[in-house]
Amino acid sequence: MIELLNRAVSFAERTALVSNGKRYTYQNLLDASQNVAGNLLNGATDLNEARITFLVPPSFEYTAVQWGIWAAGGIAVPLCVLHPLPSIQYVVEDTRTNVVVAHTDFIDFLKPLEKETGIAIIPLSELLKKNTASLPDISLERRAMILYTSGTTSKPKGVVTTHANIEAQIVTLVSAWEWRKEDAILNILPLHHVHGIINVMSCALWSGASCEFLPKFDAKQVWDAIASGRLTLFMAVPTIYYKLISFWESASREARERLSKTSSELRLMVSGSAALPVPVLEKWRSITGLTLLERYGMTEIGMGLSNAYSGERRPGHVGLPLPGVKMRLVNSDNKTVKEGEPGEFQIQGPSVFQEYWKKPEATKKAFTDDGWFITGDIGMYHNGMYKILGRDSVDIIKSGGYKISALEIEDVLRKYEGIADCAVVGLPDEEWGEIIGACVVSNTKTIDAEAVKHWLKERLPGYKIPRKFVQRPSLPRNVLGKVTKNELKKNWPNDN
Repeated sequence: MIELLNRAVSFAERTALVSNGKRYTYQNLLDASQNVAGNLLNGATDLNEARITFLVPPSFEYTAVQWGIWAAGGIAVPLCVLHPLPSIQYVVEDTRTNVVVAHTDFIDFLKPLEKETGIAIIPLSELLKKNTASLPDISLERRAMILYTSGTTSKPKGVVTTHANIEAQIVTLVSAWEWRKEDAILNILPLHHVHGIINVMSCALWSGASCEFLPKFDAKQVWDAIASGRLTLFMAVPTIYYKLISFWESASREARERLSKTSSELRLMVSGSAALPVPVLEKWRSITGLTLLERYGMTEIGMGLSNAYSGERRPGHVGLPLPGVKMRLVNSDNKTVKEGEPGEFQIQGPSVFQEYWKKPEATKKAFTDDGWFITGDIGMYHNGMYKILGRDSVDIIKSGGYKISALEIEDVLRKYEGIADCAVVGLPDEEWGEIIGACVVSNTKTIDAEAVKHWLKERLPGYKIPRKFVQRPSLPRNVLGKVTKNELKKNWPNDN
């Protein structure tokens, strides 16, 4: 049995998940995942790494499906509940899956996909029916999950992790952040990203702790959960902390005092997936008395570095490599840089992903000849800690915890009637880290930004739609014809 599931046996009667107002024990979760596994096998002995995509909201059922896929020998491919149908179709076709497991809320949404592609849509309820079939033995070397991330290419890539990779990612965080079975955490993060799946849900379940789902962010509900005293940890992206601060500031003095007191009793609060602005960290500390723990990670590596749980947490820094993680900073010649000099982060260790799904060339380019993963992030070591300085590519935008490919958005924008060319950039923003700006060129007419946004909503997830538009007769380019995006960002109109 997979170790994550095997450990659950010893926690059988403890509360594992709180979902839609109900409590579920570890035994409930094991029983439900057994049913899912047996029904997925449908008489077979092993799924043999078949890709199983599933569109299920954050919930007890989501976890049961994920565990069931793993127990049956499949590869879990979680889909984002907020993505439009074209984004779903891309993942389904790229993974070459035969089925999509769907919650009742998404059956009608997926019907056009079933008709166009011939892929079977399996209602979640069918998989939860009792099934006690024997399950296969699963080795750690097997592929376990594919998560899609936007990289420097125009199309998202499927990041493949094995059971060994996932176990390493969990174990290093459980050790570093001192997880224990008495812990309770609120999960408000998307469950098609490593942050929500590994850092929150899987670490809690590995430890015998409790994970409570809040499928849709609501500042009042989050503050109510914190104020209840039932949580010991909280993890979020900077945008969420910004919204929680705004809610606190709008509350009455009595309410602010109560929220500050109860939040100060949590043992750990973590911020990640995007750079945390120092003013947000300082404001949160003034409200709660707690210094947010910043860490550094990627879908491809899990978490790589972290500020100390018990020691110093330095604003604007991501601490030191986590247990089991090897890290180096190198220059453009792949030579190690000196202290105080900027260099690119490269990572090695058991948590590093196996491959990009069906993209051998992209996988090869992602690693150095001596086996280090090339993150593309630039940082510096100074006074005993590492700091992230930015990316070596202006084509990656970090907004609200998401890494977004500007090239992907540009490819879609160029299909809009009247747009001859475009360039997409990340513009600094205190709340979101960066927001998306699009500079469009049209040879025929004035482009209506609101009409473009409406058109994009049918083709891209909401977080990939540009917030700001500007129209110009041409794009700035260098002598080689490449758009100079840094110049474009520097000269972006302040009132736009």
